[in-house]
Amino acid sequence: MAESGEGLGTVPEHERILQEIQSTDTACVGPTLRSVYDDQPNAHKKFMEKLDACIRNHDKEIEKMCNFHHQGFVDAITELLKVRTDAEKLKVQVTDTNRRFQDAGKEVIVQTEDIIRCRIQQRNITTVVEKLQLCLPVLEMYSKLKEQMSAKRYYSALKTMEQLENVYFPRVSQYRFCQLMIENLPKLREDIKEVSMSDLKDFLESIRKHSDKIGETAMKQAQQQKIFSVTLQKQNNVKFGKNIYINNRSPDERNKTVLKHAFEEEDENEEEVLTVQDLVDFSPVYRCLHIYSVLGDEETFENYYRKQRKKQARLVLQPQSNMHETVDGYRRYFTQIVGFFVVEDHILHVTQGLVTRAYTDELWNMALSKIIAVLRAHSSYCTDPDLVLELKNLIVIFADTLQGYGFPVNRLFDLLFEIRDQYNETLLKKWAGVFRDIFEEDNYSPIPIVNEEEYKVIISKFPFQDSDLEKQSFPKKLPMSQSVPHIYIQVKEFIYASLKFSESLHRSSTEIDDMLRKSTNLLLTRTLSSCLLSLIRKPHIGLTELVQIIINTTHLEQACKYLEDFITNITNISQETVHTTRLYGLSTFKDARHAAEGEIYTKLNQKIDEFVQLADYDWTMSEPDGRASGYLMDLINFLRSIFQVFTHLPGKVAQTACMSACQHLSTSLMQMLLDSELKQISMGAVQQFNLDVIQCELFASSEPVPGFQGDTLQLAFIDLRQLLDLFMVWDWSTYLADYGQPASKYLRVNPNTALTLLEKMKDTSKKNNIFAQFRKNDRDKQKLIETVVKQLRSLVNGMSQHT
Repeated sequence: MAESGEGLGTVPEHERILQEIQSTDTACVGPTLRSVYDDQPNAHKKFMEKLDACIRNHDKEIEKMCNFHHQGFVDAITELLKVRTDAEKLKVQVTDTNRRFQDAGKEVIVQTEDIIRCRIQQRNITTVVEKLQLCLPVLEMYSKLKEQMSAKRYYSALKTMEQLENVYFPRVSQYRFCQLMIENLPKLREDIKEVSMSDLKDFLESIRKHSDKIGETAMKQAQQQKIFSVTLQKQNNVKFGKNIYINNRSPDERNKTVLKHAFEEEDENEEEVLTVQDLVDFSPVYRCLHIYSVLGDEETFENYYRKQRKKQARLVLQPQSNMHETVDGYRRYFTQIVGFFVVEDHILHVTQGLVTRAYTDELWNMALSKIIAVLRAHSSYCTDPDLVLELKNLIVIFADTLQGYGFPVNRLFDLLFEIRDQYNETLLKKWAGVFRDIFEEDNYSPIPIVNEEEYKVIISKFPFQDSDLEKQSFPKKLPMSQSVPHIYIQVKEFIYASLKFSESLHRSSTEIDDMLRKSTNLLLTRTLSSCLLSLIRKPHIGLTELVQIIINTTHLEQACKYLEDFITNITNISQETVHTTRLYGLSTFKDARHAAEGEIYTKLNQKIDEFVQLADYDWTMSEPDGRASGYLMDLINFLRSIFQVFTHLPGKVAQTACMSACQHLSTSLMQMLLDSELKQISMGAVQQFNLDVIQCELFASSEPVPGFQGDTLQLAFIDLRQLLDLFMVWDWSTYLADYGQPASKYLRVNPNTALTLLEKMKDTSKKNNIFAQFRKNDRDKQKLIETVVKQLRSLVNGMSQHT
């Protein structure tokens, strides 16, 4: 029961699995079959049995269906066999009919072929004509292109190429000859570029060679324009009295006359005026620019042109090594630069974009820095003021020319101020030589005047006024020497020379006035002062010459106010202006006078030393000669004659010189007594020395130079007088008792000095008095000397300890 129950349960399940196998997709067969094997152990066998039964059922159904359709198939085969016979008959008939039709149409075919061939020929001829009509304009245009290339009409050739490429070649692009032409056009374009570039190179080489001519022409035009403007301005500002005929008419008439003359002069020069277009053929640039523009390679052309012009600019800006030696060297340098930038300015205005304002400004700034460096370096070698002045004029014309073309030139005018300083330096050097020559040629004597004519000539050259001298009758003498009017004239010439540089600098009258005054001050304080000091220190200049130099400087100092008036008349700037520079003549000539005065004192002392060196004292004499020494009398006579010359000097100078001479003489005499090489001195020598000092005191009291009060001059010898009085009177008790007291009789006697001199006298006493020990007076005197010496030594030692 159990097995039958199990068999009944599995049959519906096997049928379901078979239905799924038959109805489902093959991808799902695997899981279905796996369910058979996953069931009870005998399920697989029963499933196979069920599957075999199902297959047998299907075979039976297939057999039934085949038996049902077999009769219709047999009938169809039978019908086909019947139609086969009829088909063969029809084939024979068709073949026969075709053969007969072919035989009948052979002639028609031949005629038809002839007609077709004729029609094809006609069509081909028509096509050829049409194609030839289409190709002929292309060939004509290409022939025209060849002619334009041969005639060097490159811009037209490029336009023809554009027409061929855009209009004609597209119509015949399928033909081989058109392809050859198309392939040949780039080569033609390159040939045109090379030829036009070659023309441009020739043009660049040409303008490099002719830059100086272009620049010279441009600078001449600028100079003529400037002269015309200046002339017109001067004529408009003309002062009355210069031209009576013009000044008697109305201002409008004068202006019309001036303009008429100016325009007549301009018309006369108009035929000679050449423009940059007259001097340079710019057509190669235009052609090359147009060609490269058409070729679409304008940037390459612009870069090449700018690069080459920059190279040329560097060559133009490179100066020659000896440029500073002549003005022609500077002129060639400037004309080349002007020519270069005139060409660039023309290119800027007549072409579109070949050069730009930014490019020209950059090029000009580079050039300007180089120009300033070159001028600053080369001008420093110029030692000739005329050459520096010509250089300045060239720079002004150069700057005005380029300024007219729109280039900024302020830095050039700033450079001119540096060159102006150098110009002043060259002027100062030149005038230093002039002053030295004047001083060398001067005789250092007052100027003799014979008659009124000579006096007027001198007064016309030098502003001298002296009412006392004018009252004197001829012949008479001016206090100054010939160098004074010559120096005054040369200072005015220097002012004129300095003014020449200030012209055309576009500066105001105030600035020009300031320049003139400063340069004149340099001339006075540096050049003239240096020449004067050098002159004063020359060995051959004696006391008389020094006195005349002091007098000359006094008159030159007084003339400085006339030089200020002279500058004021030139610049029309009042001296009362706040910022007006004053001339430093006062300090200049004051310093020179002080130097001359010092030299007078020095030379006077040297002369005194020369006389003193002639002194020949017998320091061991027993008795004096009874008269002063000869060298001293000669010295006094010399001083008297010199101080007579000093009467023309200012009072204080003569008094100072006299006091200095007396003090120096006193010091020299004192040093003679205290000389360390002098070992002994007798009382007779002291008495003789006293006679010489008396002569010195007499000379001082004779007032060799007026103006001393009382016995001021005698005080120069007070030290000697008190010392000699002490030894002459032998008043040692009084000296030692009153020493240090304000009312001491021998207040100016120094203990050291007295001790030194006394020791020299003591040694002499011992040598000369061999028998001094046998004479009581001599023994007493010797003891007294020794006693005084001891006391003086004690006094000196006490002073040393106190100090």
